[in-house]
Amino acid sequence: MRTQPTAPLYPIFISLSGIRCLVVGLGQVGQRKLSGLLACDPASVLVLDLAEPMAEAAALLNDSRVCFERRSCTQADLQGCALVFAATGSAAENSRIAALCAEAGILCNSASNPEEGCFQVPAIARRTPLAAALSTGGASPALARRWKGELEHWLEPRARMAALMGRLRPLVLALGEDTGQNTRLFRKLADSSLQQWLEENDLENCRRCLQAELPPALHADIAELLHDLP
Repeated sequence: MRTQPTAPLYPIFISLSGIRCLVVGLGQVGQRKLSGLLACDPASVLVLDLAEPMAEAAALLNDSRVCFERRSCTQADLQGCALVFAATGSAAENSRIAALCAEAGILCNSASNPEEGCFQVPAIARRTPLAAALSTGGASPALARRWKGELEHWLEPRARMAALMGRLRPLVLALGEDTGQNTRLFRKLADSSLQQWLEENDLENCRRCLQAELPPALHADIAELLHDLP
């Protein structure tokens, strides 16, 4: 049977700084959602569940940003929340919460039926400072988990290059040069062999490249730029 194609999902990376979140349901799914939120430093997370928390959730609930209450979710709980996760074991309850969020214009993820919410949580591969998000649009979470591992392997040798460019960028911008000149410099470094040399830990060639490409005012910073990269 042919199904009507759905619109593509809009990818976004969002800062949780100062954001209040709500997680309803503290089973295995809810714990994963809560853990993912706490890793991104939200202002606070209200966690609701009718059942007594499982022992493995203790570390999450001991976080000072978490407030746990043993009760069902009410419309008042949504006030001030930017993100809501309906992760109970009841599809009907998740639907009810998703409907409340839709009425209030609040972003909601429904664990039992993603289409009832307005966003899905992608598989995230992290190698600081890099993060890559992957979604199959709900077609196959199993494949998303597999490809997440492949992405992590792909990101690992590139993390050092990203860290170096992250250190360098503010120093270059602080010189106050023309935007076009800065753009040309960043693109030239991105297209250079720096990434390969960093992967091979060939710091001597890295130093030579930076010495040749960077403005003289930054030459004294090269040693610090290359020090202790991840």
